[in-house]
Amino acid sequence: MKHTHLGRSGLVVSRLCLGTDNFGTQTPEDEAHRILDRAHEVGINLVDTSDVYGWRQGEGVTEQIIGRWFDKGGGRRERTVLATKFYGQMDPWPNNGFASALHIRRACEASLRRLRTDYIDLYQLHHVDRSTPWDEIWEALDLLRQQGKIIYAGTSNHAGWHLVQAQETARRKGLSGLVSEQTIYNLMERRAELEVLPACQAYGIGMMPWAPLNSGLLGGILRRERADELGSALPGARLAGHRSRRAERLERHRPAIQAYEDLCDELGEDPAHVALAWLLQQPGVTATVIGPRTTEQLDASLPAVDLELDPTVGERLDAIFPGPGPAPEAYAW
Repeated sequence: MKHTHLGRSGLVVSRLCLGTDNFGTQTPEDEAHRILDRAHEVGINLVDTSDVYGWRQGEGVTEQIIGRWFDKGGGRRERTVLATKFYGQMDPWPNNGFASALHIRRACEASLRRLRTDYIDLYQLHHVDRSTPWDEIWEALDLLRQQGKIIYAGTSNHAGWHLVQAQETARRKGLSGLVSEQTIYNLMERRAELEVLPACQAYGIGMMPWAPLNSGLLGGILRRERADELGSALPGARLAGHRSRRAERLERHRPAIQAYEDLCDELGEDPAHVALAWLLQQPGVTATVIGPRTTEQLDASLPAVDLELDPTVGERLDAIFPGPGPAPEAYAW
């Protein structure tokens, strides 16, 4: 496993980030613990979760699973760079969601209890709170940091101008600001290149893309379709007679996806590896979030870290999946 610094920080993290959104839903706890152990075995130290994962309101199912894994000892907590998120509505009652100072304090305390730890390495605002000013958010996060409950702060799903707001407010207060941003970014979804990536690079914020395979569309979906194995790759999404959003998107983008898989065949590489490797070679990207449901899926992602794509391959990928271009050149002279 290769490692790098998270943005401009001194924190060293693996280039693959273990996402845990499936833990407690598609992945039972015993398998989740095996995935976490395997991640450490192969050198993955960055584990990302959220207080809403597990998707039972207020329970923090996934955080509890990780907490019980930490309880097994053996240096599991000490070897993990633990990232979790707050924002989601944990209870219908007012102030039990979003990013008020009150909720941030409550959310952090609840995550610490569920995770069975006394500190969070990277505490992330899961979504934009349009009603809470950054002055308030930073005051709450800075207090948690002074108390030793969090070390670094990050965001997820923020636009470029949100990141600028966050950093300029932090600078005005004499704070270090954000070290990371998670956003949807892959070969098929490249809007982040327009403003988010440039903002991250300008402020030294480490980009951690999620959905690197675009819900499986970049993972060799047509190969599996031809082999009648789509069901094992994408549970519940078999295309025959199934009008899912994924199926509709596949049909809409089928020519481009076919051209992509043809290129991967020419290279002799797995489409999933090419998609991950392309992301890891983009300037400003620190680590990409993968969400394996099994240890086998985790192992299947590992070769991507060592795959180096020739610049000519990048040009051909750009031709298949054109990006928007950088701002402001993409829309102004």
